[in-house]
Amino acid sequence: MGDFIGSVWWMIVSLGVLVTFHEFGHFWVARRCGVKVLRFSVGFGKPLWMRRDRHGTEFVVAAIPLGGYVRMLDEREGDVHPAEQDQAFNRKTVWQRIAIVAAGPIANLLLCMAMLWAMFVVGKQDYSATVGRADGLAAEAGLSPGERIVRIDGRDVSSWSDASMQLTTAAMDKRDIRVLTATDGAGNREHTLRLSQLPAGFDERRVASLAGIGWQFMLQPPVHLRRWV
Repeated sequence: MGDFIGSVWWMIVSLGVLVTFHEFGHFWVARRCGVKVLRFSVGFGKPLWMRRDRHGTEFVVAAIPLGGYVRMLDEREGDVHPAEQDQAFNRKTVWQRIAIVAAGPIANLLLCMAMLWAMFVVGKQDYSATVGRADGLAAEAGLSPGERIVRIDGRDVSSWSDASMQLTTAAMDKRDIRVLTATDGAGNREHTLRLSQLPAGFDERRVASLAGIGWQFMLQPPVHLRRWV
């Protein structure tokens, strides 16, 4: 139950961030084009919080966090005082209106690009390629629980997903591989894992398991993806 509530909470937070950036795109460009913004709302329904700035714009956080909107001055939606008609959305040029409408999706695109950039710069955590179970072909190769796979056929292994990919590639080529493992305080050992002995028609998604390797999922320090770009 706690996991479900946590998932719902983070979904609401994520949606709120996306909506805020989207609506801010409309808001920012509208202001730059001289359009009067009447309300900037994150969420629908009854306002939970409201503030009005010196331009007369209401900033609102509403009760239903499933979207948002920016309401602009527009003669098609009601009477506009003659002194403010030049600030109405419908009075702007076609290109200005296009820019205002397109600004929301563009803001979301820029947010996605910024998040991807942050992921590549900051890095991500992954599980180490630590053996938790060794039987079958893995046991025959001398692999033992607690050993960490650090190299396969001379190629460094950065994580369990990297190891799984290299194992799958070798199994599809029906070739045996050299596996270098490390154990804290015990140095390195090299093993020969005979993947050529896997049965024909094996499930490519289960190569490690079919070879007798069960992973011990232990988080390792973040892998900085920019090193590999």
